Amino acid sequence: MHKYVIMGVQGCGKGTQAKMLAETLDLVHISVGDIFRWLIKNHTKLGAQVKRIVASGNLVGDDVVEPIVRRRLNEHDWNYGFILDGFPRSVSQAGFFLESYDIDAVIHIQVPDAVVSERVLSRRLCSQCGLDYNLISHRPEVENVCDVCGGQLVSRPDDTPEALAERLKDYHEKTKPVLELFRRKELVLDIDGTRPPQEVQQDIRSQLGVSV
Repeated sequence: MHKYVIMGVQGCGKGTQAKMLAETLDLVHISVGDIFRWLIKNHTKLGAQVKRIVASGNLVGDDVVEPIVRRRLNEHDWNYGFILDGFPRSVSQAGFFLESYDIDAVIHIQVPDAVVSERVLSRRLCSQCGLDYNLISHRPEVENVCDVCGGQLVSRPDDTPEALAERLKDYHEKTKPVLELFRRKELVLDIDGTRPPQEVQQDIRSQLGVSV
């Protein structure tokens, strides 16, 4: 059984890498962001709270995130392990996590803030089916029109220069001590995330010692 955490600022590609690794190793990909989006899409009370926080450019607090992650992990549907994306994001969360689970590795995707800004501000989302696009690497055949359903492509509400700058600042301030804690446990693998996705994935597998 493999239990991994994947970390990196929004837009670094960690979601893509987590999904690729999960498929390779038959892991369950647990994405805090995906859980939040489901809550918002289904108009839950918690989803409304998350939406307000994210729209302001802030990270969702420990008091909201921890119970969500605890409930998800307690489902125990990860027979061969999991890769957790988007948690922990604070020292208190990391402490809870290390006490509860025997982690094999923390995959840290490194991308400069300037590259992250370019990637994030180029993201688009289909307003009908929710398919993700990126005007740099995954452009639609017709400008601003979804290839699958013909829906209009829109920017995510929180993908603004102001909100992104606040998220980057918040992320670095809170994540640095988390990474230091994981480094003391010799769990961190630093990965250059500026390369094409397949090259990044090969580096992750190599450092994990995974052969497929």
